[in-house]
Amino acid sequence: MSKRYQAVLEKIDLNKKYHPLEAIDFILNNWPKKFDETLELHGKLSIDPTKSDQTVRTNVVLPHGTGKSPVVLVFAQGDLADEAKKAGADYVGFQDLIEEVKKGNVKFDVAVATLDVMPVIGKQLGKVLGPKMPSPKAGTVGNNIKQIVEELKKGKIQIRNDKLGNYHIPLGKLSFGKEKLYENLLAAVKTLIKAKPATAKGTFIESAFLSSTMSPSLKIDTKILMDLAEKFEF
Repeated sequence: MSKRYQAVLEKIDLNKKYHPLEAIDFILNNWPKKFDETLELHGKLSIDPTKSDQTVRTNVVLPHGTGKSPVVLVFAQGDLADEAKKAGADYVGFQDLIEEVKKGNVKFDVAVATLDVMPVIGKQLGKVLGPKMPSPKAGTVGNNIKQIVEELKKGKIQIRNDKLGNYHIPLGKLSFGKEKLYENLLAAVKTLIKAKPATAKGTFIESAFLSSTMSPSLKIDTKILMDLAEKFEF
């Protein structure tokens, strides 16, 4: 544990549930600005992740993006491939691109596929792509390729639970400032609430914590957070 981390940790009331704005203020006021850290929201959901009808997977285009332009790879051919290139995709192709991905020659953040090539992608790259496999639930399969690529480039992120029922959401760079980070937070939480499985019981967001890349976490008052998010329009 670094001296800076320890010093910041000592300022946090570990028994307190912070208002979201108060937590963001605290993180910004204790940011050393050596590099542009990311504000992150994480916590636990009241779901049973072993049940298929209680998994959470949804998408949101944050109002102010994430501060990072992801490297987007698109499997497409013909006119749809041309659309993907014009929309700003970093890599576009079909069989030739499949071979490059198999060899590990392409570094990317998100993979997208059009409907006609998806069966081939699933068959040839299922084990290679793993969690990066394009899927309808993730919004990365479809022929509306221009919209898909543009939204990804603007900061569309996927929100999903892990194997333990936890969630982790990047909310943007600290340099965005309080207001933009706050709006991104509420947009993400509102989207998460809308994705609550019908069979989930209890308070959906059991816990919530805000932190930056290198800072300790602050416990957030989930009732206040959910109330604010449900009223937020974006």
